[in-house]
Amino acid sequence: MKINLVEVSVFVLLFLLVTVLGFLASRWNKADLSLLDEWGLGGRKFGTIISWFLLGGDLYTAYTFIAVPALVFGSGAIGLFAIPYTIIVYPIVYVVMPKLWEVASSRGFVTASDYVKERFDSRWLALAIAITGIVATMPYIALQIFGIEVVISQMGIPVEISLIIAFLILAVFTYVSGLRAPALIAVVKDTLIIITILVAIVVIPMHLGGFSNIFSKVPLKKQNLPPALFGGYATLALGSALALFMYPHAITGVFSSRSQRVIKRNAALMPIYTLVLGLIALLGYMAIASGIHPTKPYLANGVIPSLLSKSFPAPFVGFAFAAIAIGALVPASIMSIAAANLFSRNVWKDFLRPNASGAEQSKVAKITSLLVKVGALAFILGAPTTYVINFQLAGGVWALQTIPAIVLALYVGWLDKRAVLLGWFVAVVYGTYEIKGLKFKSSLSTIPFFGPHSPKLYVGIIALVINLVIVFGFSFLAKALGLNQGEQLLPKPGVEKISDESPSLIQGLGPID
Repeated sequence: MKINLVEVSVFVLLFLLVTVLGFLASRWNKADLSLLDEWGLGGRKFGTIISWFLLGGDLYTAYTFIAVPALVFGSGAIGLFAIPYTIIVYPIVYVVMPKLWEVASSRGFVTASDYVKERFDSRWLALAIAITGIVATMPYIALQIFGIEVVISQMGIPVEISLIIAFLILAVFTYVSGLRAPALIAVVKDTLIIITILVAIVVIPMHLGGFSNIFSKVPLKKQNLPPALFGGYATLALGSALALFMYPHAITGVFSSRSQRVIKRNAALMPIYTLVLGLIALLGYMAIASGIHPTKPYLANGVIPSLLSKSFPAPFVGFAFAAIAIGALVPASIMSIAAANLFSRNVWKDFLRPNASGAEQSKVAKITSLLVKVGALAFILGAPTTYVINFQLAGGVWALQTIPAIVLALYVGWLDKRAVLLGWFVAVVYGTYEIKGLKFKSSLSTIPFFGPHSPKLYVGIIALVINLVIVFGFSFLAKALGLNQGEQLLPKPGVEKISDESPSLIQGLGPID
């Protein structure tokens, strides 16, 4: 494609802005970033406002702007499963995450695997959960890199060198500033995305003659969900909701909050992003009505950048593309930090260097955050990109299998660690086998032993059911035989909690807000 200098100039200017912010973040509420608590969790000081932007930047990603409307464009109504799942998830977060935060904060846990290790007195189970989190994060980071690649390609810039530059920028400011960098940049990122969506949702329908005209041009088969996909739609929504806060980056966002009240407030406020997601999903239908055709090599994944290029003048296109690229940069940074925390705490410290100091753990995490990005880049080069939403859904298959060890263990005291480990192993093997068989082109499969004509459901939910049957069945058996080794882990007594009393959204929310 021909390079539009105005487009590229606006894009580069905004990208440079967030790069500067990423480096300046190391001086924000200056702290000792040689400590893992400060580098990897922002000192656990984020209040409601920053946590809201951080979690929004964490959870609403290139998946939102590229993958969801691409699925709506290519496959129709099945792609709208992303809307109910982001409605289902926040009541769950409101109930579960403050309890997990309380235990983690009082005992100084940095990762969910820290909790699992102490809850079950098993570093091997903690290792399993840590590896699962790292592996589940890889395709999700790959999705972010792919989102940057798509918009760079649309502007006609040489993809390879531009992607390497963006990759290096991400790697360096993450290494230098830790979680403070994406937290600060997330404010800019969300502002850019909200402006882009509000303009797009008004201007594009005006060009196309209104929403009635848009839907008249969309084939009915893409507007209606066929009965054969009812089960797939429902399980995709449920599975994605249950998996979302099992990802290491989401838990990192929770652990960085300064109080339980901050988490509860954000669970109440985050559905605002669901409204934005619904508007973004409609862009898939607008692309159909605009006559956008998928082109190689990105196919349906490139239709939204094509739609924006067709609908707006160059300055706004550059602005919108920067919003998408920055919207991928922020979560990729958080995800790499979360995966690095897991490696540093639950692989390096637990198995390789038990006496590692806090400074050594932080250094290992910083290096690991670089390697994780390389792994994600390798993933995207090796996996098919028909619908990149399946990158996230594949990660969800693995993330779901950590629910018994993390969530159920908060409430069920008699879970046995051997049963949890066995359930995790069988479910992960099954889920990986199915995803590999689907070649990352889909995440729906038939139910085992029900035959080829059984309804297609989300692989992650099928694997989770298998997991739960094993966990509860063997835990109950261990309890009946007097072999049960589980008990609930309560907040550590005698440790002063950060004050949860705050009369307003602004007052009393601490220095990082």
